[in-house]
Amino acid sequence: MQHHYHQLLQQQKQYFHNGHTKEVTFRIRQLKNLKKALQQNEKAIMKALRQDLNKSEFEAYLTEVGFLYKEINEAIKNVKNWSKPHKVKTTLTHMGAKGVIYPEPYGVSLIISPWNYPVNLTIAPLIGAISAGCCAIVKPSEQTPHTSHALTQIINNTFDPEYIVAVEGAVQTSEALLELNFDHIFFTGSEAVGKIVMEKAAQHLTPVTLELGGKSPTVVHHDAQLDMAAKRLAWGKWTNAGQTCVAPDYLIVHQQVKAPLLKALVHHIQALYGTNVLENEDYPMIVNDQHVERLSHYLGEGDIYYGGEMDKEKRVIGPTIIENVSWDSSVMRDEIFGPILPVFVYEHEQDVIEMIRKRPHPLALYLFTESDSMVQYINSQFQFGGGCVNDVLYHLGTSQLPFGGVGSSGMGAYHGKHSFDAFTHHKSLLHQSTKFDIPLRYGQMKAALNILKKLIK
Repeated sequence: MQHHYHQLLQQQKQYFHNGHTKEVTFRIRQLKNLKKALQQNEKAIMKALRQDLNKSEFEAYLTEVGFLYKEINEAIKNVKNWSKPHKVKTTLTHMGAKGVIYPEPYGVSLIISPWNYPVNLTIAPLIGAISAGCCAIVKPSEQTPHTSHALTQIINNTFDPEYIVAVEGAVQTSEALLELNFDHIFFTGSEAVGKIVMEKAAQHLTPVTLELGGKSPTVVHHDAQLDMAAKRLAWGKWTNAGQTCVAPDYLIVHQQVKAPLLKALVHHIQALYGTNVLENEDYPMIVNDQHVERLSHYLGEGDIYYGGEMDKEKRVIGPTIIENVSWDSSVMRDEIFGPILPVFVYEHEQDVIEMIRKRPHPLALYLFTESDSMVQYINSQFQFGGGCVNDVLYHLGTSQLPFGGVGSSGMGAYHGKHSFDAFTHHKSLLHQSTKFDIPLRYGQMKAALNILKKLIK
């Protein structure tokens, strides 16, 4: 297996060094090929997502496929401009010279994707790789086998293997690939595995983009529009049964509005999923039995305010709200990645700061308030990957905002041009004039030091 992957990598490096991928017309053609392949296989993708996660066609299109079409269209429209060398200003000490930044592809990238949004989080980085002019080996998640197989067929039927290839397999496959000397690694997954990826990349000093997770808090202030907050929170938390890296992980609500907020939250949960969620044929299921057991354990770590229904055989756990949870419990130590929402209350804004600082930097933070000063206060207190004011998850839907983490929630960002940049080295080059030579740099003029100080001040 190791020998096979080594051969694939060497073939792709040779293909890259032949310069095939650097032509913008080539990149645009490959982006169009990718879009066409997705469109032609859309039914197969929807079927696979239904089999693996029970995603409805609407949810699958909204969160998986439709987003990709937008990303591809934007890349096709802009990749020519993104790829152009661009001049930058130089200082007076560099008179006669011009500075130019050349966007260049890293080379051969390894893309390892997760199971929770297996189409989106596999193809979105690939769009960046194609746009930048990279070759790529793609490893989809074995946790969603039907989708992994569908994606592998789509990719391998669309591209030549010396350019882009997908490989299926379990942990051993990822381990074998990570031993190789790639030019760039793009990994989406857990913090624990992210550390392993970074450790392996360090052996070759390979640059990495890590899209990890973390416990993303949602704060509801006393002046929030409660019904709107509840509706958007219900949608964002329980989309994909909470198996979203930026899902609201826990709720911090002002004590004055806790009761009406939770009442509204239950109302909107039922409006979205019905009063008997176990009978809802479109409610997503938990990815595997191991995660069902993990999540079922969390249910006993607090008092259930709402929900708690479970069908282990169907791998379904209903939307659940729990109270009276200890900060030291496993549900508050781990990223939940499921349909369980712990609730905490606060009285003073400083309480919010103390609560959130109990955890590492989150991937996302959400705040519901009508107060600009509250927004400024919360935003100034924390480092987090990104987030929303008066909404959840929606910041992912605009390619103009970079998506990525900070600290333990990841490094690097993508979407839109940021995807292009993730797979690109911005090489700087100074073009110096030979028409004249400024003697200042040589220090042989009597007044050289004084002139230099004046220029640099």
